[in-house]
Amino acid sequence: MNGIDRIDKKDNGGMFGFLKNSPSTDEFIKGLWRENPIFVQVIGMCPVLAVTNTAVNALAMGLATALVLVMSNLLVSLLRNFIPKQVRIASYILIIATFVTIIDYAIQSISVELYKSLGAFISLIVVNCLILSRAEAFASKNGTLKSVLDALGMGIGFVFALLCLGAVRELLGNGTLFNIPIFADAYQEWIIMILPAGGFFTLAIWLTVFNYFKLKVKKS
Repeated sequence: MNGIDRIDKKDNGGMFGFLKNSPSTDEFIKGLWRENPIFVQVIGMCPVLAVTNTAVNALAMGLATALVLVMSNLLVSLLRNFIPKQVRIASYILIIATFVTIIDYAIQSISVELYKSLGAFISLIVVNCLILSRAEAFASKNGTLKSVLDALGMGIGFVFALLCLGAVRELLGNGTLFNIPIFADAYQEWIIMILPAGGFFTLAIWLTVFNYFKLKVKKS
């Protein structure tokens, strides 16, 4: 076996083999697909069902949650060796609450209408089990880079899931997408889609679609 053959065999996947097997890359990708917080872990359901009646609300809540997740993971990872184990949960909640307060005031200053639409659910980001679980299960045990990549992957996966629900519910419920009319004036809105029941229906449909493609990928 010559030198080139040995390199090709060791590469295990061609020129993208490193990216595929890189632990850092895997930490980012897992939140998008394999461990998506909504479609796989089914956690953080409160904003998923409450504020996804429009795509704008879904995007705003998703980005706010993702930003808090990234910043709290970063700070928890940096302070993991200084936080006593006995008060770690209280410390994590304090860190998360600080960033939620910043986001809360930022949204209020950017758009009062959006702030009123999201209501108390911005403050409830503090008790979002997705953020606390990543702080406790990952950021407190790993370095800064891994923790940030983990938060980015989970955050983007969360935003993607909320957008999937928000887009479908707004499109069918109002005939618009990001407040832009899509259908003709004669379109009859499905009012149920912007009501709480519509959130459950849409979530069930997306879970079915997501699991179907996930099983299809496993079999291929």
